[in-house]
Amino acid sequence: MPNLMPTPTARPYSVHPAAGSTKIARLRLVRSGFTFARGHGLRQHTLMEAFLVSTGIVALAEMGDKTQLLSLVLAARFRKPWPIVLGILVATLANHGLAGAVGSWVTTVLGPDVLRWVLGGSFIVMAVWMLIPDKLDDEKGGDAPRMGVFLTTVVAFFLAEMGDKTQIATVMLAAQYQAWFTVVAGTTLGMMLANAPVVWLGDAITKRVPLRMVHIVSAVIFAVLGAAALLGWG
Repeated sequence: MPNLMPTPTARPYSVHPAAGSTKIARLRLVRSGFTFARGHGLRQHTLMEAFLVSTGIVALAEMGDKTQLLSLVLAARFRKPWPIVLGILVATLANHGLAGAVGSWVTTVLGPDVLRWVLGGSFIVMAVWMLIPDKLDDEKGGDAPRMGVFLTTVVAFFLAEMGDKTQIATVMLAAQYQAWFTVVAGTTLGMMLANAPVVWLGDAITKRVPLRMVHIVSAVIFAVLGAAALLGWG
């Protein structure tokens, strides 16, 4: 007997347009989230590098520098370490904040190629400068300062830092990494690591540290940064 029941025909599998668009939207969202996370991670890595390099290179450059010698003179003269250390901190924040702002401004004026050559040449000049011994200008003797130990330290340290190796390094690092806050935080920490122990321990610490070797290491680091900038690394 013939089968009179209708045979069901297979319907082709189809996706509702709304469901398809939803899946595409989800895929795009996941992809954009991954891209953001990867970019955020790279940014965090760059900021950490800027902070660590700024801290290390300024701490090394400050060893035996005239501002470190000034810290020693102030500590020996006034014998009040807390106001001196606080004055160094305030003066460094003001001076390096200004220097970092100049470095960030330079990046908006110079094109990428010109900036690369300027930074590379500047880092190499700094490498040579690091090998030249520094000295503190003759200081006039005197008793207690009129402005007090804290204000005297702020003014003296700020003026001594103008045009100094560490200030110029801050300008170049801010231009190199384009991260004003991170670079200034790093260079300020480097200055405090180099100067605060001198205020507390006096010249005992400077006599134990091989300054010539420290200056050579600093010069090598500046030279590497200069070569990296010229070759477009990093």
